[in-house]
Formats: sequence, structure tokens, C-alpha cells
Amino acid sequence: MAEHPRIPKPPAQLILSTPEHLLAFGFGAGLAPRAPGTFGTLVGVLLFLPLLWLPWLLYAGLVALLFVAGCWICGESARLLGVHDYGGIVFDEIVGYLIAAAPLVYAAPAGPGGWALGMFLAFVLFRLFDIAKPWPIRVLDRRVGGGLGIMADDVLAGLVAALCLLGIRRLMA
Repeated sequence: MAEHPRIPKPPAQLILSTPEHLLAFGFGAGLAPRAPGTFGTLVGVLLFLPLLWLPWLLYAGLVALLFVAGCWICGESARLLGVHDYGGIVFDEIVGYLIAAAPLVYAAPAGPGGWALGMFLAFVLFRLFDIAKPWPIRVLDRRVGGGLGIMADDVLAGLVAALCLLGIRRLMA
């Protein structure tokens, strides 16, 4: 999401001093001057690395828990800033990427190159759907408010990216 033209960028001291902002801004990734969503997604990639070894059900449960927590975290950060879905709020991108990469946990890619390629494809597909917001992602983005609204479009973008990743894997098998 683009920066709001009339909303001043919050100072880094504020973002890094409150737990709601610290988490919502992806430990500072959302403070990137350009493409904060992409930097937030990179935090998701880093978080995915230790999680990919979890059993599938534990991974899915953890991502679901992060989604629920994210609804509150993003909603509270937006409320404190006075701006719905401020561009620097990237916790939704982190969770969206974890959803996009979920097929890599469920069905491990062949060989070490398969992991890297799978993670790269999950990243590209997720960013593509998150930025382009095709229907129905766009509908969620525009019609659902609060923390749920901030999280919902990225969750759906992650689900669509995950389905594409599964389709690509099936085509290559």
C-alpha cells in the first residue's frame, strides 16, 4: 500500500518504542523509505526459515495464531497512528508470506535448490498478488475494516500464491 500523502511518516523512535508498532512495523522493516511491504515480506522469509522444519499441523496452527494476533496488532497500531492500513504496517505481509510458503512445509521440495526456488516463487507470487490485488483480494482490501481488514487481503493473497505454488509444483512433477 502506498504511503498516505497527507500523513507524516511516524518517527522511528515511536515505532521502535511500543510493542504494537514494533510488531506491526515488522521490527522496523516497515520504516523502509521505499517498498515497506517488500521489506516486511523479507522478514516473513527470515521467519519462515526456522519454521519450515515444524510438523505441518504445528506450522498451520502457529500461522493461524499469528493471524489472530495480527488482527489485534495491526488494528491497534493503525488506531494509535490514526490511519487505517498505514503503508509501514507490514505484519500482514509477514503472515501472508508464511501462508504463501506453506506448501513448502507440507510437501518438501526435491533437493536444496528446490527449497530456494520454492521460497523465491512464494515471495514473487505473494508480492504479485498483494500489490496487484486482483478480485477478490481487492474486495477484501476495500470493504473490510480494522485489524481484520488489514490482515484479510494479505491472507487471501498468500492463499492464492500458495495455490499457484502447488500448481507449479504439480506441473513440474
